[in-house]
Formats: sequence, structure tokens, C-alpha cells
Amino acid sequence: MKLGRMNHIGVATPDLDASIAFYRDVMGATDITEPFVLESQQVRVCFVNTPGEGGTAGTQVELLQPTTADSAVGKWLEKNPLGGQHHICYEVPDIQAAKVWFEGQGKRVLGEPRIGAHGTMIFFVHPKDMGGQLTEIMETPSHGH
Repeated sequence: MKLGRMNHIGVATPDLDASIAFYRDVMGATDITEPFVLESQQVRVCFVNTPGEGGTAGTQVELLQPTTADSAVGKWLEKNPLGGQHHICYEVPDIQAAKVWFEGQGKRVLGEPRIGAHGTMIFFVHPKDMGGQLTEIMETPSHGH
């Protein structure tokens, strides 16, 4: 297992539209994807694309608003009502091999690999096993984001 590209930082928000306005109007973001609902995760989500350098893709900010209070992000927002950094996501070439590797290291993989917001396979690793940071592992998307 080798550390792959940091694909995105997940940011939970109680108001996705207000967060989009913040990234556009305060942070100067010019490339923000259209929000969509990811039913499997019970979130409304969009991506803020940051500029890359030298032809590389920039790291994304994934904005997440829960669609139900009892979803994982909804429960997280109960404890953090202003929102904030929810998780960090790294790419791997093979999601199944990565799952086996993390479990072999004694890390708690949360559920089975499943389709994430990029349309590629993902899983999460428990924050208590990752230095306090909820960590998403995703198979590298074919389209680069």
C-alpha cells in the first residue's frame, strides 16, 4: 500500500447553498459542480475544484449537507453545528487490495466498499485508527477527479 493523491477534503455543512456562496464569493472559487443528492450516503453534495499546477488537477473540497438528521453526516453535524472538516480522501489504484491491506494493519474499515460521490468505489477507515481523522479511501477515478 502506498499513499496516493489526496483527492478531496470533505466538509460538512448545515446549508450547502450558503457554503457554495462562501466558496464562490469569499474564496474566489470559479469551478463548483452542480449539487446532487447521493441517496446511499443521505447527503446533498457538490465539489469545489481548486486549481492545479503544471497540468495537474487541484484537490477538491467536497461539500456535504445531510438530507436526514439520522445520517452519518447529520449525526456529525449534531456535534459540530457550524460544520467543518469531516474527512480526508486519498486515492488508491485497487480498492479491494487497499481494504485487505488496512484490515491487515488492524484498522477498522467501516462497511464494505461502495460507490461514492465520484462514481467510483470507496470505503472509510475509523478515525480512532487514523490519528483522529475519518479517512476515505477511493479507487482512482478514470476521469481524474
